[in-house]
Amino acid sequence: MLTYEQIIAKTITLERAMEIFDPAFRKKHTMVFTNGCFDLLHRGHIYYLSRARELGNLLVVGLNTDGSVSKLKGPGRPVNDQQARAEVLGGLAFVDYIILFSEETPLKLITTLRPDILIKGGDYLKEEIVGYREVTSQGGRVETIPLLEGYSTSSILDKSE
Repeated sequence: MLTYEQIIAKTITLERAMEIFDPAFRKKHTMVFTNGCFDLLHRGHIYYLSRARELGNLLVVGLNTDGSVSKLKGPGRPVNDQQARAEVLGGLAFVDYIILFSEETPLKLITTLRPDILIKGGDYLKEEIVGYREVTSQGGRVETIPLLEGYSTSSILDKSE
């Protein structure tokens, strides 16, 4: 069982990540990276994140800041602020670390972290995933995980209107 302090401690800066993920640490871990808004956590997210974690022994989630979610999703989003979204993700046993990013894409996180495996949902073509070229050129791989049909934040919000 995680304490609230342990949940909070999962959210780190990129600078802190580079301290933690030193060469000795990296030799012992297969880092899986994914990113998203994770605005209203639902069954599809749980499936996706748990499957992502199964591909390695360290799951790092790049979490869009409130500003970047608004730019991507439009007015009224996010529903939950970045602190709340990070805490909910941190409460999941299979999420090891969360790093907030405000850029339009997670490319800076990906090029800095150099994950072994980059994951996105099955609605993406591997070659079109941001970071594909950078990860594969360093010997890593890019995978997609099928989406659970009918489970998306947008469809949940549409039902509530």
